[in-house]
This record gives sequence, C-alpha cells and structure tokens, in this order.
Amino acid sequence: QVDLVESGGGLVQPGGSLRLSCAPSVSASSGNIGSFVTMGWYRQAPGKEREFVAVTTRYGDTNTADFAKGRFTIFREGDKNTVYLQMNSLSAEDTAVYYCYGATLSETSWGQGTQVTVSS
Repeated sequence: QVDLVESGGGLVQPGGSLRLSCAPSVSASSGNIGSFVTMGWYRQAPGKEREFVAVTTRYGDTNTADFAKGRFTIFREGDKNTVYLQMNSLSAEDTAVYYCYGATLSETSWGQGTQVTVSS
C-alpha cells in the first residue's frame, strides 16, 4: 500500500470554497505501485456513515455524488497519483472529515483524512 496525505481542509464560511489535495507521502513506506487506476474522495460527518463524494480514473472519467454535482469538481493530473477536490458553495451539511483513496487492481490505499468545517 501507499501512504496518502490529504491537505487543504479547514474552517470556511457558508458559501465559501476549499480545494483539497491528496498525494502520496514522501517516505520510504510509500512503495512503488505505479499509477492508481482510480482515485477519489469519501467523507464522514459526525454520527454518520462514510459516504462517497467523487471518483476519477487515470483516463479522466469522473463520477460525483448527487449532493456534490454542480458544486464539487474532482480532477487529477493525468495519471499522476495526485487528486484534487474543488469544493464551492459549501454549506454546514458539508462539514465532515474528507478521506482520499487510491486503488489499483489489487489494493486500496487511504489517507488519514482532513477536517472540513463550514460555519459562520
């Protein structure tokens, strides 16, 4: 597996924007797995189950949860193991810990999560 690290979370006011990033950590434990087939994001709000947010493949295909359509955009730099989540028009319901993942044909790696808090 690869150690993934998320960044970009924080406190934002309702209606604001954040861009989350996810990339392999620079460490000996990151391993060498080539390009992830898919990379994406899940989130988990307090007291709720983890839910799917968005996914992208190394070929550029994307899929986004209904609640995120029109507000969140996932993108990746070609087949690099780096993925971003641009989040606009944030509301309090988007408050959660956001987790990125990367999947090969045989295994999935996860990050530790980054907190996003939407509050005035």
